[in-house]
Amino acid sequence: MTTILTDTKLQGIAEKVQHGERLSIEDGLYLYDTPDLLGIAQLANQVNYKKNGDNVYFIQNMYINPTNVCEANCGFCGFKRKPGQEGAYTMDSEALLKYVEERWNDNIREFHIVGGHNHEVPFDYYLDTIRTLKKHYPNVTVKAYTGAEIEFFSRISGLSMKEVLEELIKAGLDTLPGGGAEILTERYRLKMSPDKASTDQWLEAHETAHNLGLKTHATMLYGSIESKEERLIHMDRLRQLQDRTNGYMVFIPLAMQPRSVNAGLKRRTSAYDDMRTLAISRLMLDNFDHIKAYWINIGVQLTQMALTFGSSDIHGTLIEERISHSVGALTSQGITRDELIHLIKSANKVPVERDTFYNVIKTY
Repeated sequence: MTTILTDTKLQGIAEKVQHGERLSIEDGLYLYDTPDLLGIAQLANQVNYKKNGDNVYFIQNMYINPTNVCEANCGFCGFKRKPGQEGAYTMDSEALLKYVEERWNDNIREFHIVGGHNHEVPFDYYLDTIRTLKKHYPNVTVKAYTGAEIEFFSRISGLSMKEVLEELIKAGLDTLPGGGAEILTERYRLKMSPDKASTDQWLEAHETAHNLGLKTHATMLYGSIESKEERLIHMDRLRQLQDRTNGYMVFIPLAMQPRSVNAGLKRRTSAYDDMRTLAISRLMLDNFDHIKAYWINIGVQLTQMALTFGSSDIHGTLIEERISHSVGALTSQGITRDELIHLIKSANKVPVERDTFYNVIKTY
């Protein structure tokens, strides 16, 4: 592929990319500064094409939030409730199964489970959630509990994070989602999520999971108080862990949602920032196979654009997403398989339905 750069200063970075050399944080900062957005897109598209060709992956999954009661006080969250607060809930096994049954179809391959850090229930509650789902839906992959939740379970149970993960795996856990990472610097976490796992604890949860044989996911929540350098430090910490374990399957940049759906443009990330961040993620995370464009956060049309900015995955059907929609997400809460296929095909890409671990179910 030929790359046409309007910013000649990008040539050095382009040569690194073309020779498979790792980009530095300084390189990443220049990528955030250059006006040549389409040049960055071309480089990211080249990297993705070498890894994935024209394939774009999606999954039929169901999003489940068993409880919204949470001890943490994060500056970006509209989902949490305090115990006894109006709207607070904690599903028991009966309510959990009813929730799934009402939304079930036979093509669902993954339960994506995250929730509040509910200290009103014991660790066994979280184990029973997985056991219940595995008992009734044994062929569905359970993607459950963020790295921050793993650290929380360790605190309420008195077990080490390794022991927590071992118990979850016995109950039927298959993989960890990527949430709870936010931005992996302590300056950010002390301001935005002071009650949750530290940078080192979140990374430790995932490294421990990798060492126990789990493949996991990684996210970054961008668009608030973090600097561009902190975004790049976040990516660098993930790729360092990936160098050690090769345990991550995909990286998902998540655009921060404002507190209200009526929030103006100044309260949202720009399309330029979204596209640039996706492309830079593809260029920085050379040891990740996939960068995911999360349609819930950036919308379906920007998701189509992202497929030429280095993204190879658009997530899944979700059925009913709650966390982004508890704040200012403007998208629908779910999408059909046919719509996902159309989204990919109309971007001149090849739709590939996958399972959680990127095994191909069907190519369309």
